[in-house]
Amino acid sequence: MNKPHTGEFLGHPKGLFLLFGTEMWERMSYYGLRGILVLYLTHATTAGVMGWDHMSTQELQANALSYLGLYAFLVYVTPVLGGWLADNIIGQRKAIIIGGITMMLGQFALATPYSWIPGLEKAFLFLGLGLLIIGNGFFKPNISTMVGDLYEEGDHRRDGAFTIFYMGINLGSILGYFIVGTIAEKIDYQYGFLAAGIGMLLGVILQLVSSQKYLGDLGREPSAKLSQSQTQGVVEPLTKEERDRIKVILIMSFFTIVFWMGFEQAAGSMNLFAKNQTDLVFFGWEMPASWLQSVNPLFIIILAPFFASLWIKMGENEPNSTVKFSLAFFFLGLGFLCMVGAALQIGDSGTVKAHVMWLVGAYLFHTIGELCLSPIGLSMVTKLAPMRYLSLMMGMWFFFSGIGNYAAAEVGKLVGETGPLQAFGGVVIASFVSGIVLFLIREKLVDWMHGAEDGQVHTVEEKLEEELSVTATHEGVAETRN
Repeated sequence: MNKPHTGEFLGHPKGLFLLFGTEMWERMSYYGLRGILVLYLTHATTAGVMGWDHMSTQELQANALSYLGLYAFLVYVTPVLGGWLADNIIGQRKAIIIGGITMMLGQFALATPYSWIPGLEKAFLFLGLGLLIIGNGFFKPNISTMVGDLYEEGDHRRDGAFTIFYMGINLGSILGYFIVGTIAEKIDYQYGFLAAGIGMLLGVILQLVSSQKYLGDLGREPSAKLSQSQTQGVVEPLTKEERDRIKVILIMSFFTIVFWMGFEQAAGSMNLFAKNQTDLVFFGWEMPASWLQSVNPLFIIILAPFFASLWIKMGENEPNSTVKFSLAFFFLGLGFLCMVGAALQIGDSGTVKAHVMWLVGAYLFHTIGELCLSPIGLSMVTKLAPMRYLSLMMGMWFFFSGIGNYAAAEVGKLVGETGPLQAFGGVVIASFVSGIVLFLIREKLVDWMHGAEDGQVHTVEEKLEEELSVTATHEGVAETRN
């Protein structure tokens, strides 16, 4: 495979920063929509189009949260299919371009003015969301996989690289919340979707123009086909080591359901709490509620370099992935303790509003938890997944995130039904319990990693060498039997 030799920037391959930029524009598009979708669906005009204008506020919000939950779930389900197609048919590079163009068209469908499509407003809403769901399936697992493939076996920069990559994700989300959110809430929602579509267009152009220079042939050939060509077309069953590693991916992915169930309240119940029950007025000016969601990515930008360097500086004392995951749940619980404080402040009053610092505190703790889980999980998948299933397993990682997003919508509805105190308090308990359980089984999970936490395997070349070795072993056994 032809890898580029364009040097390094800040101690990492320059290709990392191309992927950083591409992901930044895609996340600007995604989080721009995410930040306004519930607000858009509960807006009087959209409610009329959807036939919801006769509903109470609580019913309207519950419907909007259901749509958000289903959309978020499907956004994270389609990467399973997109990962398989990239592994077996089209390769990661083509998948990224297909996904980017499809998502751009989805945003433009949502941006179509109602005056242009009388009677088709609802159809265009579903068309836009559908294209975004399909496009994300092609894009999301494959760009993350390519980040891992930039690094050689035993390269301890990998976790730090994913943390830097994660900064691109969150820089994009800041752009989305500020640009898309401001245009949508202060001018018009359709213009907000248009801005998100333009952001996606910029990401596609960046990838088309610069990928060959900074990525070489990385991601061009489907990884399963590349593996088969190197092993003379022999597809061997998974070894015990590979099966154990896949078990670790699936178990730790399963735990993320609880994490995202809580974390993704940001787009749903916490977004509505900010809009309706938080004091957002500063010197007579009311801040758009969607801006508050930018607190999380702002903290990511500030803290990510610290965490990236911290893992490296700790050297042999660096906690393994399971311990980092356990810490993530602890910080998630602390964040929701802040939301419990906000709920106690407003009590049963219909007029008292919570201080904005409760939400800022919640987002701070959630950010620390996110940095202990999400980039570490992406890195973990690239370390543990067999090469021929690499993008597929990345898709599975996102699939479990999708379940968490769907669960987040259901929990969000409880905020309206039982009140924020009970709902947020329940998330606190679930977070702490999950963190404790994961910590207790950490040693078994590390055993099943078979040394991957010590820096073994997992660029495309190393995975090929491993699979060639496995094939040779199988052939030797077969010859002995014959």
